Amino acid sequence: MDGDAAMSPAATLGTRTWTELAEPPVATVLVPVGSTEQHGPHLPLDTDTRIAEAVARGAAARLSERTLVAPAVAYGSSGEHEMFPGTVSIGQEALRAILVELGRSAGRWARRLVFVNGHGGNVVVLRGVAALLREEGRDARWWGCALPPGGGFVRDGHAGRTETSIMLALAPELVRVQRAAAGNTAPMRELLPAMMADGVRAVSANGVLGDPAGASAREGRLMLAALIEACASFLGAVKR
Repeated sequence: MDGDAAMSPAATLGTRTWTELAEPPVATVLVPVGSTEQHGPHLPLDTDTRIAEAVARGAAARLSERTLVAPAVAYGSSGEHEMFPGTVSIGQEALRAILVELGRSAGRWARRLVFVNGHGGNVVVLRGVAALLREEGRDARWWGCALPPGGGFVRDGHAGRTETSIMLALAPELVRVQRAAAGNTAPMRELLPAMMADGVRAVSANGVLGDPAGASAREGRLMLAALIEACASFLGAVKR
């Protein structure tokens, strides 16, 4: 995927005027949904949002001008990270209210709304929001930024090799490589009970779930291309 095309301003809602969207009508609006939360000592707080935006823009560029990317929702449900400075969580109730009203409003002029999610803590809310909007007669879906099977990629939980590689591809100047260190590398299924009860810090002192060792921009570009391809395929299937 060409990097310039993936980030083209022509694919973004905020750069358009209302008259440019009146005819032909907008087919699909993609809304990146991320978070502002700790990502270890080496990745920026907006990592999830940046990844969701990049995937949404890349997927939009593959479809048509009638698919636009809206400004991202940069705050999510991140209560499990609140014991780390910098994390700002709005919780599930507030996130739900924002996304529902966003969907209702955009649904007045767009045929379809798809939330592109970059943070696992938002999933429960997104499921409910998409279902409610569809019950109200709107075409609303959500898609999560999870690497598809295969590809030989390392998949870890949080701020490990996966996200570090992608951020090295997207914004290498924001990755504090010298601070990167392994956190808790146990499988997520083993960590979830303690995390749900007492937060991430109960299982990882530095906030990392995985190991960023071996991360590279090259690997990140391959991961990002796989995410964009998977998202574009999902959107194509929805349109059909």
